[in-house]
Amino acid sequence: MGLNVPGLIATVGFYVAVLATGIWASKRAKAKTTTGTVTEVALLGGRTINLAVGIFTMTATWVGGGFILGIAEAVYSPQKGLAWALMPAYYSVSFIIGGLFFAKPMRERKYVTMMDPFQIKYGKTVAALMVIPAIIVDVLWVACTLMALGGTISTILDMPYVYSVVLSAAVAIVYTLLGGLYSVAYTDVIQLILIFIALWLCVPFILLNPIPLDISLTAFNHTYQPPWTGRVETQDICKWLDDFLVLSVGALGFQCFHQRTLSSSSAAKAQITCFAAALMILILGIPSVLIGAVAASTDWNQTDYGAPSPYERGEAYGILPICLQYLVPPYVSIIGIAAVAAAVMSSTDSGLISSTSMFTSNIYKNIRKEASDREIQWVIRIAVIVTGVVGTSLTFLDNSILGLWVLGADVGYCVILPQLICVLFCPVSNGYGAGAGYFLGILLRILSGEPLIFLPPAIHFPGGQIIDGVYIQQAPVRTVAMLFTLLCVLFFSYLFEQLFRRHVLPQRWDVLGVSNTMAPRLDQASSIADGETMTIMSPSALESSQAKVEENTQL
Repeated sequence: MGLNVPGLIATVGFYVAVLATGIWASKRAKAKTTTGTVTEVALLGGRTINLAVGIFTMTATWVGGGFILGIAEAVYSPQKGLAWALMPAYYSVSFIIGGLFFAKPMRERKYVTMMDPFQIKYGKTVAALMVIPAIIVDVLWVACTLMALGGTISTILDMPYVYSVVLSAAVAIVYTLLGGLYSVAYTDVIQLILIFIALWLCVPFILLNPIPLDISLTAFNHTYQPPWTGRVETQDICKWLDDFLVLSVGALGFQCFHQRTLSSSSAAKAQITCFAAALMILILGIPSVLIGAVAASTDWNQTDYGAPSPYERGEAYGILPICLQYLVPPYVSIIGIAAVAAAVMSSTDSGLISSTSMFTSNIYKNIRKEASDREIQWVIRIAVIVTGVVGTSLTFLDNSILGLWVLGADVGYCVILPQLICVLFCPVSNGYGAGAGYFLGILLRILSGEPLIFLPPAIHFPGGQIIDGVYIQQAPVRTVAMLFTLLCVLFFSYLFEQLFRRHVLPQRWDVLGVSNTMAPRLDQASSIADGETMTIMSPSALESSQAKVEENTQL
């Protein structure tokens, strides 16, 4: 099969349209710079993102290439099925929880990133530690989305994988460089509309193809492979619950989520954005489920793809583009390419701007307090490029989109989420507890092992089994690690507070200033001279707050 020229033309046309939208949005960003700081405009759109755009960009951020292709892969996989592919429901739960408990306090305190509360309460050093895993999550996110598009374009257009990945990454980097969050948000509107139309347009053609069996018949009957609905065996219940928590609650440990709520024009709109996105993401997940079900109901020997099946060839990760290539007319497959390309762009740019936000606001501006606006602009641009290049390079190291997606969520769930819960809702938490929980939690997670990165477990939790000489955990190890981190933060925070309060440890050893504050409320720590009014914790405001702590220490 030669190069699919019509498909290539359509793909290039889509990229040009997205790039044009990004350029238009960048002009709006420049206009807004006169009414807000460079950091706020570039990273939060000046906090003027309206409700409609906010809902679109929140939904599009999570409906990425990993979402669309990962769901189809899981439904099609004989070892998983629909019972293990409920990502739309997981993320819907995540949005609802985020809207109820996280969006309002974060937006009302006018944070720039989700790392700001750590910096305010624990100090710069501890906050910098928290930024590292958060950036790793975003880099994995970028890699996952680009891998999805690379597999799709290389399958349908017969283009080399490396060309499709590099081209897609370059377009996303360029328009993110031009307009920051404005470009990301407004291109997300176009991308989400295209995703919705294209996927739902492809579904009828796939369902009506005469080769696959009726998916209602294969849902519960063994045909070409086990039923696509899947099942959760008794011994797998704990693992299923673990996956559910990682992909639902764990999503709240992503800067991408909080960046959308923080860019809203008000706390109320931030909450509405979450609730509306919870409904939209359910609808957008249905096409991938149906395509995965059709793939599981297809005798591939009757198609031009031939035997053996995609699963037997190790190509289950690309089952959605394979269906678009062999089960629908060529012009429909081109539309499907556009849908996947749109999904990838909407998530790739989110990962780029997310990691850039944390690096610029919580690391660089703390090191270079006197940095000018022009310098900050260049730092943002360089950070976007570096994140894009690193994420792109990772796409050549793994061939499981679902695995890379879950690995990123794992980091957010086990490391970041428990720390965020403590810093926002647990007054007793302090920097010593956060540091102890950080290192001990990561240590436990590493010792628990991870098959996705071929890390054997050093700790064997009860209920596991040995397969091919390797111990496979059946316990919810990630949830155990998350809860362990949470408890460590609280325990060691209380312990050190008492040690300093009771003068068991001398105050001169208190490098984090805990003995002076004795676990203050976060809103007290972030208040400035205007009493109860909450303001953005800029570097100058933070320095003023820390100066007061030092002055109290001297007294």
